[in-house]
Amino acid sequence: MGDVLAGFHAAWEFESDSVLIRFERGIRTPRLFQALGERRVPLEAITEVTVSAGRRGTVVLHARPRPGADPLMEAADGQLKESDDPYRLVLPADRERLAEYYASELRLLLGDDTPAERFLVAPPEAPMQFKAYDGKASFDGKAVAFRWSSTGASSAKWKAGDQNFPVADLGGVQWRSPQGVEGHLRLLRREPACGARPAPPDQDPAAVVFGLGYGSVHESLPFAAAVLAAVRPTGPGPAPAVPAPVTVPAPRRDPADIAERIRHLGELHEAGLVTDEEFASKKAELLAEL
Repeated sequence: MGDVLAGFHAAWEFESDSVLIRFERGIRTPRLFQALGERRVPLEAITEVTVSAGRRGTVVLHARPRPGADPLMEAADGQLKESDDPYRLVLPADRERLAEYYASELRLLLGDDTPAERFLVAPPEAPMQFKAYDGKASFDGKAVAFRWSSTGASSAKWKAGDQNFPVADLGGVQWRSPQGVEGHLRLLRREPACGARPAPPDQDPAAVVFGLGYGSVHESLPFAAAVLAAVRPTGPGPAPAVPAPVTVPAPRRDPADIAERIRHLGELHEAGLVTDEEFASKKAELLAEL
């Protein structure tokens, strides 16, 4: 098509085989969009396009990617807030007919909704790094490194020492948004220990823990997507092994670690990121582990 449709925070350029999404870098643009810069999405990676009424006199053109087509959305696993969804183009309500036109044109070119056998959308490029609460995570395209913080890391992580994980040894990535409770990034082994239950993120040397101001979405999610794209097979084949939970008692935590987690939970509560009910429930869970 070759046309450009500009909305709030982004512009979509429609081409014969793809949509090029360019994100603005303005002060009001979500920081995740600024970090992504631009993304080329092949039409074969999109399974559905809709147009719906938005908030405050806007209309939303929304593309839904095929399962398994975009490493960013696979890593996000449905945890992104609506305002951070890179597949939503918000437009003034008077452009609804224009949005409907492009949606109908795109629908003629889309494929099916079967899971993609490989990633079709390019991941963020390495090298990358971000600061978590208990350490610094870095990825050079070949290996992930965790360097523990002298003030935030648990005694279990200090005993284990700084970690280095070659991509060849990994089978996946688990990302839990820092905007929720117990946000973290955990690396999943390609060959997990038989019968072993993953330790809590703050005790697991294969995980870094987020917190207020640490591991922000715009830093940790592109990082997780880049690692996921590096470890996932590029073609058909069996999925990598993922640790399966078993009924083995979790290790008891150090009382100092529990106190620190409660303090950070309180910070999330004071910042309005955790409700009163979530705060009370999670605090009770942590206290029960003493």
